[in-house]
Amino acid sequence: MKNRKLLHSILPAVVIGGFMFFTACKSNNDSKKVADSTSTTENAGLKTPEGFSASIIAEKLGGTRHIAITPQGDIYVKLTNVKNSKGILMLHEEGGKASVKNSFGAYSGTGMSIKNGYLYASSDEEVFRYKLNDKSEVINPDQPEKIVTGLISRHEHEAKAITLDNDGNLYVNIGAYSNACQVEDRKKGSPGQKGCPILDSAGGIWQFKADKLNQHYGDGVRYATGLRNVVGITWNQQNNQLFVMQHGRDQLFEFYPQYFTAKQSAILPAECMYALKKGDNAGWPYMYYDQEQHKKMLMPEYGGDGKIEGGKDAIDPAAAYPGHLAPNGLLFYTGDQFPAKYKNGAFIAFHGSWNRAPEPQAGYFVVFQPFKDGKPDGQWEVFADGFSGSAANTASGAAAHRPCGLAQSPDGSLYITDDVAGNIYKITYKK
Repeated sequence: MKNRKLLHSILPAVVIGGFMFFTACKSNNDSKKVADSTSTTENAGLKTPEGFSASIIAEKLGGTRHIAITPQGDIYVKLTNVKNSKGILMLHEEGGKASVKNSFGAYSGTGMSIKNGYLYASSDEEVFRYKLNDKSEVINPDQPEKIVTGLISRHEHEAKAITLDNDGNLYVNIGAYSNACQVEDRKKGSPGQKGCPILDSAGGIWQFKADKLNQHYGDGVRYATGLRNVVGITWNQQNNQLFVMQHGRDQLFEFYPQYFTAKQSAILPAECMYALKKGDNAGWPYMYYDQEQHKKMLMPEYGGDGKIEGGKDAIDPAAAYPGHLAPNGLLFYTGDQFPAKYKNGAFIAFHGSWNRAPEPQAGYFVVFQPFKDGKPDGQWEVFADGFSGSAANTASGAAAHRPCGLAQSPDGSLYITDDVAGNIYKITYKK
């Protein structure tokens, strides 16, 4: 879905219970239990589980996207749009507040990561890296190394989310510049393109060398395909595997009212978590995942009707979540500060929907997905809610704040960015 598009028409004031329900593929637990909201504490405008505290350590930075924390605890954050001609901020936290100590990088974008003594950052067309000193400070902010250049950016799903593995490889999302690979994009009645030529250069994850300069498509490897758009992306150290969160397609009811109701279209298709290996195909645009039926379904643009299964050659998602919530951040928690149940589980930042109308909008929260033995295990739960500002803001899509990026500090605290007002939230736990 288009990450930055908001639906501003005011819908009837509907109180959205932030607790929608998780469906893990191949899970035996299909019960739907509502979390006990009475055990939450309100702080910094957020509701978090008992024992957790939230604070705002920085405000009004500009739209903050992905974030990285140094071993010393300093913060690098990428801005959606340049501010004072700079697109990267470096902040130092002291006394519960973080102040900007440096800014550089005259480009907007999303991606941000630290690996092996370098800070990596992306624009919508390129990936750069900056050498860090022994204090994790950028040595020469005005002369970054250009690692990848010339990436497709066609003003839809243009964000280049990035992550790195432990073997010197860089992974970059190349989002599909389309909703469902129709002959005429987002036009009712337009069929899907045969062979979907978009997949030749987009709609997947590309792998590049992390230390080779000026790479183009031809220098990279299409690591995985059939992914409409990925913004949440990370390397799972426990599995030594790439994990991503896909943004599912839009407008099933709008384009195919003969097959889908408005209520179905509001929750379908699933937003999927994928555990990827080289050569995997997640199936876009030929199939989508229906978390209600627990099946891969044929896309209507390719002959589907909401009942016909599809995607026989596509991998199953590791987990599936309600549609249109826009998962923009993914983090595996490896710290020791939080209770043991969080260890090696996943936090997901849902940016929030724009296209559930006439149903209320939803999302604008951070959830926790339990893992066991490297796989999703059990129901997800809302971990931090209240970013939108009110139930009415949630329902209308007029969110005051939208969570986007996630990072873990050396002491195990969780940091969350907000790409509307430009806040950085810090969540800590005390017994």
